[in-house]
Amino acid sequence: MNIKIEKIIKQFAKLPRVGTRAATRIVLNLLQDKNGRAEMLANALLDAAKNIHPCPICGVLTDSDICEYCGDASRQNGQLCIVRDLSDVLVLEKSGVFHGRYHVLGGNLSGVAGVTPDDLNIANIPMRIKNENIKEIIFALPNTIEGKTTQQYIISMVNDKDVSFSELASGVPLGGDLDYIDDGTLTIAFGGRKKL
Repeated sequence: MNIKIEKIIKQFAKLPRVGTRAATRIVLNLLQDKNGRAEMLANALLDAAKNIHPCPICGVLTDSDICEYCGDASRQNGQLCIVRDLSDVLVLEKSGVFHGRYHVLGGNLSGVAGVTPDDLNIANIPMRIKNENIKEIIFALPNTIEGKTTQQYIISMVNDKDVSFSELASGVPLGGDLDYIDDGTLTIAFGGRKKL
């Protein structure tokens, strides 16, 4: 196979949940397309790489000074939902079960993988609690050891007796990610969250 095509396939295969087979199909489809989709995709990716950045408040990707969630005054309801990554925000928004503010960590603490608090978007959580009058922190982290470790670390760093903590309830299986949970199950889990 052509070296340039192999190089593109290797880049696509590095994406989450995309293996070599899927990457090969995607790349060959794009390169054989007569409607210019490869060029449109390349231009869109270049534009995004230049103009999209994490919101300085919550970590959601945006092309503005702050993201749409932090800029929406109607979301100032005292709730802060802490998630692992942007895909979790998209899942929650699609389900319509949460109408407060988000905080994207960018991963979970992991001794095995060497992920420390310095590697995550954690340091500004206490400041957000104070500045945004947060009364409830809702953890929507994966139900894994890393997710629970991250959750306990954040609870220990928040030194405010007026803040309550809750996590998603039944419906989220042990080891489960929000990406794989349907809207109905997510609604039940969010509505039945339990205090910590």
